[in-house]
Amino acid sequence: MRALKIAATGMQAQQMRVEVISNNLANMSTTAYNPRRAEFSDLHYEQVQRAGAVNASDGTVLPAGVQLGLGVRPAAVSMDVSQGSLRQTGGELDVAIDGSGYLEVILPSGISAYTRDGALKRNGDGLIVTSDGYPVAPEITIPADARSISINAEGEVYAYFADQVNPQLLNRFDLVSFVNQKGLEAIGGNLYLETEASGAPDVGDAGTDGRGTFRSGFLEDSAVDPVREITHLIEAQRGYEMNAKVITAADQMLASTTQIR
Repeated sequence: MRALKIAATGMQAQQMRVEVISNNLANMSTTAYNPRRAEFSDLHYEQVQRAGAVNASDGTVLPAGVQLGLGVRPAAVSMDVSQGSLRQTGGELDVAIDGSGYLEVILPSGISAYTRDGALKRNGDGLIVTSDGYPVAPEITIPADARSISINAEGEVYAYFADQVNPQLLNRFDLVSFVNQKGLEAIGGNLYLETEASGAPDVGDAGTDGRGTFRSGFLEDSAVDPVREITHLIEAQRGYEMNAKVITAADQMLASTTQIR
């Protein structure tokens, strides 16, 4: 009774879909979060009669054949790279990326990670870091006597001092782009690592080659659409229930078989 195993793969697929949806809903308030989508493909097929096989001595060819599917399997959990809405915060170190670029972050291991979370902070040494304390590349240190900070659309960081009329340029943030953003590896903390699928990071100036620009005093909201996620959750729940009914029907058929005398 292959229906038991086929329906079991269907239930596992819908369970995985629910888990992806639940993660999206859990991150509906996460800064710059991109929702994920579970994708599936059909499993192998048993070729009972191959299409195009000769069916008789006169050379008659089967037009369709008999192919029995064996279920479903997960194909990918892809990331929706659409940008979330920009929310004004007024924070002098809050920056949203209006475009497809990423900020480069240096992890304690020395390797680079990438983020769109622009809720930047200043540590005790004046270094601009992420909320987890990782420095943003290139490293920019704010002088202790700086009265205020501003970041323009090109990522240039200016410091204002009480005894100076004109601001002082400290440095500028670069933006990083990838050929395939969906190929990035998420490691948590709003951070991503490059992979062979994403391609090598392309570092450049903001406003060039589609990397986007900076919006100072803004943060990017999560791109999760709660209404759409709830709709998908209902679909997944109904799909799970229907596969469960197939298992119940197969069990009843097997029970009928054992009761034959």
